[in-house]
Amino acid sequence: MTENSRAKLGPMVAVLSFSGIVVSLMQTLVVPLIPELPRMLGTSPANASWVITSTLLAAAVCNPVAGRLGDMYGKRRMLIISLVLMVAGSTVCALSGSLGPVVVGRVLQGCAIGVIPLGISIMRDELPPARLGPAMALMSATLGAGGAIGLPLAAFVAQRADWHALFWMAAGAGALNLVLVLLFVAESPLRAPGRFDLPGALGLTVGLVCLLLAVSKGGDWGWTSPVTLALFAGAAVVLPLWGRLQLRTRSPLVDLRTSARRPVLLTNLASVMVGFSLFAMSLIVPQLLQAPRSTGYGLGLSLLDAALCLAPGGLVMMLLSPVSARVSARWGPKTALVTGSAIIACGYTAGLGLMSAAWQVVITVTIVSVGIGLAYSAMPALIMSAVPVTETAAANGLNALMRAVGTAVSSAVISVVLAQMTIASGTAPSLTGLRVALVLGAAAAAVGLLIALAIPARRGASAATRETATATTP
Repeated sequence: MTENSRAKLGPMVAVLSFSGIVVSLMQTLVVPLIPELPRMLGTSPANASWVITSTLLAAAVCNPVAGRLGDMYGKRRMLIISLVLMVAGSTVCALSGSLGPVVVGRVLQGCAIGVIPLGISIMRDELPPARLGPAMALMSATLGAGGAIGLPLAAFVAQRADWHALFWMAAGAGALNLVLVLLFVAESPLRAPGRFDLPGALGLTVGLVCLLLAVSKGGDWGWTSPVTLALFAGAAVVLPLWGRLQLRTRSPLVDLRTSARRPVLLTNLASVMVGFSLFAMSLIVPQLLQAPRSTGYGLGLSLLDAALCLAPGGLVMMLLSPVSARVSARWGPKTALVTGSAIIACGYTAGLGLMSAAWQVVITVTIVSVGIGLAYSAMPALIMSAVPVTETAAANGLNALMRAVGTAVSSAVISVVLAQMTIASGTAPSLTGLRVALVLGAAAAAVGLLIALAIPARRGASAATRETATATTP
């Protein structure tokens, strides 16, 4: 590798990491607005929840699709398209004042979530072995960094300015990011052969929409309502048929034979559990921090103060990325995933006794975030060490989809628990309800730990990708 080539790698990693921060920032922008969405959009709380649900559905569908298109037609090209969609979606939301256009804008924003797995795949194609592990850990940590920046920023703007300003900021950040990608990120020369599997994409879209819509809206519609049951039945029919179609297609959207390999399958299953634990914290902690003191347990903090209590967790994930890379390089990514899952479980367990002061809650959030940082950094390394180089973006996209499924299930389960276990007035969850939710977060992490222990031990990320890095280095 020439000195000129080395000099370009640093800016490329920085720009890709900034891309991850921008996309995760966009995902968290609306979180502080959730209680006010019905008033702002002039609609009911049930309808306003589509602002969140629409993004979840779009992200789940677009992750594997964007990854496959990136493998076939260029990862940088799909990265640019994703950022363009994000800017367009942010602009639509910024110009809107009613539910319909905002939901459309949020769908376009959700289509950009594939930026993170695409960025990790570009790193695998372009970076030498010594720099790949730290760069992947940094890219994975951007999920936390975006939340650390986005939550207090959104809370501050929501309290001090018009909510449209949040989306103008997202559009501006996306536009800047787009320019930086055009300037500093080169296109990977690796391509996957074959045609794009349009029937497979349509089948996956229908199956995922049925499944995730039933999971995310079942609490509002009723778990035994005809609509919810029909959606579950549709997913149960469509997804197996889709899987059979994928096995018979020469160039499938998702290579299920590769995905069925034990390291890939178990890593994806563990990802569901870690995704559950990640999202559970964002549902439990704000309830505890913002509940009025009259509940007997609430800390009565403002929206901004509660967001600031969550911010250290995201910063810890970012600062921990070099440590995560060293753990994966020294002992293997499996060790990092096992350790991370164990720390998450310990953090939730500690949270059962750390609920009486804001600083105690910050400790709980920090411990859980340390575990999530370790676990998230290990997943791409485990996936990429077990799949061909021509399928890295699609495989990472599928892994991101599994995390999205985990967050959707977490949202449904934790919301039901907190809604059913309330104080006498029924206006807030009870302390017992919050503790049950913490136990569920710990249990999900413990299941993830058991699954991770069953993953076959492999070489670290750097060693496992040496051949690829050597082949793609000029």
